[in-house]
Amino acid sequence: METIVALASGQIKSALSIIRLSGDDVFDIVQKIFTKRFDLKKKKELLFGYIVDKEKTIDQVVLLKYLSPHSFTGENAIEIICHGSMLIAREIIDLCLKHGARLAHNGEFSSRAYLNNKIDLIQAEAINDLINALSKESQEIALSALKGEVSKEFYPLKTALADLLSNIEVNIDFPEYQDIEEVNREKIIAVVTKIKADLRPFLLNAKEAIKIKDGVNVALVGKPNVGKSSLLNALINEDKAIVTDIEGTTRDIVEGTFVLNGIPIHLFDTAGLRETNNLVEKIGIDKTNETIKKADLILYIVDEEVDQKIISSFYDVPYIIVHNKADIFHSSRDAVKTIASKKEISSLLEAMKAKLNIQEEIEIKPSFNNARQLGLLGKLDKALSDTLIDVENNLSIDLVAISLMEGYNAAIELLGEGNKNDLSEEIFSRFCVGK
Repeated sequence: METIVALASGQIKSALSIIRLSGDDVFDIVQKIFTKRFDLKKKKELLFGYIVDKEKTIDQVVLLKYLSPHSFTGENAIEIICHGSMLIAREIIDLCLKHGARLAHNGEFSSRAYLNNKIDLIQAEAINDLINALSKESQEIALSALKGEVSKEFYPLKTALADLLSNIEVNIDFPEYQDIEEVNREKIIAVVTKIKADLRPFLLNAKEAIKIKDGVNVALVGKPNVGKSSLLNALINEDKAIVTDIEGTTRDIVEGTFVLNGIPIHLFDTAGLRETNNLVEKIGIDKTNETIKKADLILYIVDEEVDQKIISSFYDVPYIIVHNKADIFHSSRDAVKTIASKKEISSLLEAMKAKLNIQEEIEIKPSFNNARQLGLLGKLDKALSDTLIDVENNLSIDLVAISLMEGYNAAIELLGEGNKNDLSEEIFSRFCVGK
């Protein structure tokens, strides 16, 4: 396998940077630029020395050497810990390229670990989730998957499917053997019903985990100058949106995020809704309408009157009427009262928890947690339902096995046990380069 190299730490000035290499020729390449000799009999080795380019010293470094298969990727690998100047890091990477390495693609280190059976696909995706975690709760979910807890809980379900399919195939191919357990209609119903019951918690937990990991989208909507931008600033505790007394100040979507009881809340401050001849403002209002369609919740912000025409434009998206500037104007009885300028928003936070079904304490369970995984869980569940329908319709056992096989294929695709090369390019391209 050709040797790849990339910066594994952030591309910022820091005390230290980490450069990662992996591949068949990694020791030969790095030995040409490092002053200490490797002991190729040791599985792991830590060395202190200098990176050099012929007679020129580049940096003083710590080098970690891993002999295959005792590395993250399962290949011969090296990590160079250098000083955190990007100039130094780039110079070391250029030296590695000069001596035969190539730059790694996005996620290529994790991809190689997956292809070399060091991690399964769920663990590989968890690495990316851990890097992008927005809350302690999403971090815990990612760590649980990375440790293999999710896969471990799912494997018995996949095994039960495989056992039933194998039993059916033996009955079809070798009906003359008397000592083979007969797979009849009752057995298929019992096993499939049990698998469906075992699958249900995975489906429910995955939906909750996706909400914890990805968060929810909340649009701040209302007429001009009702305090949408002030409310966004109060919720994220940051002066991000421009606040003035001039109507139409917000013309583009302003975004901000905060965490509410472990759930990332993605806020979208929108242009005020009103009739206007201003072309730029009209574009902003069109963006407001698009944001409304994509929202999980709308905060409809008013100063005095509730406009039912605006509410009718919410496309059945759940909403909360927020009476901002409650210290100045009289409010609607049904509205949640806030004073954004004084950061008095506790009543709104409670209303949002109730509307979004956010619990005071979130129980973290090993869970699948992305759209790909949830989609395959749904595909598996449907295949099991189709199997039960096939049995009830008295289809022959070989036809019943077709639906079961579709479910089994969904299970192995979920774990990444199908065609690994087909999966790698699509999934690992979303990773950062050093992973």
